[in-house]
Amino acid sequence: MGNDTNVVHFVGAGPGAEDLITMRGARLLNRADVVIYTGSLVNPMLLEFAPQAQVYDSAEMKLEEIIDLMEKSVRMGKLVVRLQTGDPSLYGAIREQMDALAARGIDYDLCPGVSACFGAAASLNLEYTLPGVSQSLIITRMAGKTAVPERESIESFASHGTTMAIYLSVSMAEELSTRLVEGGYREDTPAAIVYKATWPEEKTFLCTVGTLAETARENDIRKTALILVGDAIKTGDYERSKLYGLDKDLYLH
Repeated sequence: MGNDTNVVHFVGAGPGAEDLITMRGARLLNRADVVIYTGSLVNPMLLEFAPQAQVYDSAEMKLEEIIDLMEKSVRMGKLVVRLQTGDPSLYGAIREQMDALAARGIDYDLCPGVSACFGAAASLNLEYTLPGVSQSLIITRMAGKTAVPERESIESFASHGTTMAIYLSVSMAEELSTRLVEGGYREDTPAAIVYKATWPEEKTFLCTVGTLAETARENDIRKTALILVGDAIKTGDYERSKLYGLDKDLYLH
């Protein structure tokens, strides 16, 4: 990595469980002098990887304050870790941070992390891409404070009928359910709500597209949950993979 004290390291914290951070991420935390993390989203147990670091909770900080802190720390020769929930590249609002750092002549790099949709799949023992059922995974969200381009509407994605992982939308489960059906999913299409995937307090609920809102309401799930939709969520009717077939050598080449 070279002289990484002149670099801000954006590190994916993973979905929640402290042992699901990458080895690279854990090593960076172990060497960090400064850690900036979002206290409402990142498991505080991860801070045990950085016992020597000055720790700052960015939940109440403005972007400019975060960038000022990063710049000051880097200029002092400190190793800075910006600890982001899940994988930084998904809904991490990192582009604006990286652009602000670049404008100040500060280098940065990314350490990937396990996103919540993969933590949720592990919790439910799912394979999103079942032959004959679904060969794609759409990762999206409902429009909220941040708009979603019209061409990426829930209905347009639902028309594909494939597996979907929908972030940041459980508080709008009723509208989501309606729009999924309008887009083409059956009301009895399998679905799941995973609250705080891989955290100790994780909760999982299997339901259908038609009962998403009812399931969220009955279990008082209002935030920090992922919604999964598609026939791959609950099916025993799929084709065997060619990977293990008699012609697997042809498949692999």
